[in-house]
Amino acid sequence: MSIHSEVGPAVGAYWSGFGAGQSREQFFSSWLSILCAQIGGVTGGLLLVASDQQNTFVPAAAWPDHGRDLSYLGPVAKQSLGERKGTVARHFGQPGQAIGAGAYLACPVLVSGELKAVVVLDITTRPDEQLQQALRLIHWGNAWLVDLFRQQGHQERDQRLELVTLSNALMASALQERSFKSCAMVVVNELARKWFCERVSLGFEHEGLVKVEVISNTANFDPRANLSRLIAEAMDEVLDAAEPLCHPAHGDEALIATGQTALADESGAVGVLSVPLVNEGRNIGVLTLERNSGAAFDASERHTGKVLGVLLGPILALKRDNERGAVQRGLDTSRDGLRALFGPRHGGVKLVAMVVCVVLIVLSLATGDYRVVAKTLVEGEVQRATAAPFDGYIAQAYVNAGDLVQKGQLLARLEDRDLKVEQARWTAEREQYLRKHRQAQANHERASMNVLNAQADQADAQLQLIEDRLARAKLLAPFDGVIVAGDLRQLIGTPVEQGKVLFETAPLDAFRVVLQVDEREIGRIVNGQTGDLVLSGIPGEQFKFTVKQITPVAVAEDGRNYFRVEARMEGGVKRLRPGMEGIGKISAGRHRLIWIWTHSLVEWLKISLWTWLP
Repeated sequence: MSIHSEVGPAVGAYWSGFGAGQSREQFFSSWLSILCAQIGGVTGGLLLVASDQQNTFVPAAAWPDHGRDLSYLGPVAKQSLGERKGTVARHFGQPGQAIGAGAYLACPVLVSGELKAVVVLDITTRPDEQLQQALRLIHWGNAWLVDLFRQQGHQERDQRLELVTLSNALMASALQERSFKSCAMVVVNELARKWFCERVSLGFEHEGLVKVEVISNTANFDPRANLSRLIAEAMDEVLDAAEPLCHPAHGDEALIATGQTALADESGAVGVLSVPLVNEGRNIGVLTLERNSGAAFDASERHTGKVLGVLLGPILALKRDNERGAVQRGLDTSRDGLRALFGPRHGGVKLVAMVVCVVLIVLSLATGDYRVVAKTLVEGEVQRATAAPFDGYIAQAYVNAGDLVQKGQLLARLEDRDLKVEQARWTAEREQYLRKHRQAQANHERASMNVLNAQADQADAQLQLIEDRLARAKLLAPFDGVIVAGDLRQLIGTPVEQGKVLFETAPLDAFRVVLQVDEREIGRIVNGQTGDLVLSGIPGEQFKFTVKQITPVAVAEDGRNYFRVEARMEGGVKRLRPGMEGIGKISAGRHRLIWIWTHSLVEWLKISLWTWLP
């Protein structure tokens, strides 16, 4: 059978319909009919076109009629799309077909590497050469589809560019204006001029209804006039529908857009388009466009208007909010919150509010231990200072801060060479006095004996003083403990004055806790209260303590006043060392949980109010 056997009057009729002005659906149907007629022997043909959903193809035309079930061609189309090339598959007929054996031909349509469509034909059996010739004819015919898809892509690109240009121009004009009224007037005037509209109106939502704010090319208007009322009703309609509405409307939308129809009948407009203004996901106003001549608003203009509503909504809302006072802003915010809490929708807000209420009720009824938190320092219960016994020089240091010492252990030694020289001098003088005393005694010189005896006693006293100083030149530990202050290793050979503290020693078995309690909490602290202490060096263990003394003197630190509170440790002190720091919590009685968490804020507000009041 020849591949062109059916070319004749039928094909001419198809070409007549193909060349005439037609819709996209008519184009696909005529194209498929011409292709099937030219190939000949086609028992079924199907054209699948990519839809808006990803990787989905829907039937756009079928041959010889749309009522026939051609689903059996689906697997061949899927294979061709997957391989992205023409596919030939022989078969042995389908149920109900008069002709048994045949072949499936499938060919994808690619535009710039993107799959746009696939055509699948079921043809009668024929030699391989004629099958390849038929496949080439499909490739040849696909050029029409490629051209159509490219034209469609160019149109979509032009529409996007037009939308971007229009949006940029409107937003630039709107942002240049300072006030809301002037900004809104610029927007409606620009839209009326660029879209050839007789009138463009802009309204904002107020207590569930739309109030018309500005009308293009109109300085003043009467909101009670019939036209203004119809515009407001058309805007309310869009606010309720939350979608753009237009006149003339089609299908179910005609039942909703009654306000648009009433406005068109009153003004004599051939087309009315109303789009919502959106800010933060909420419809805050409506933009209504009326066109009295030319064509009505098409789907492209409707989409553009919807996008403009999303882009212009935040700008207009910002301009409007900036002109409101602080009181009005607070009222509007409260109104919005109450509307979300008690109005329809906003289930998440209602759930959060319910949870907050339950938490507040629990906190108001339940009680707990209130504990005063304070920065804490561990000190030795007794700290003994080792000071320089006389003016001198440091000769040697044997310990430094942090070392453990035992009672009588040598801590440091002062230079004693001068004392030893002085000791030798007084020892020599004492011997000299004693020798002279013996001579005077031999000569029975009683007066000289008395003088020499006194001088010898004076030398003995000086020697005793020097020996005491030599003994005190060795600094010894007063008891078993730890050196908490003092490091003389860098001061060897330097002079020290009498009374200067060189070391501080604390015992290891007796400690006291010093807490810095904020002045706002000191009134809740009394002697005998207990608490827990966690130290930075031992974070995994808690130590018990009891408040022993409250010092009535405040100390300023870090810009706040603190009182020194001393407490006694209760056991578990083997791992403690003087100088450790941590956080202590003093139990100050039981209170309601809501008071525990809010009393600081309440007390601050009371003080602030007292400060501000005359």
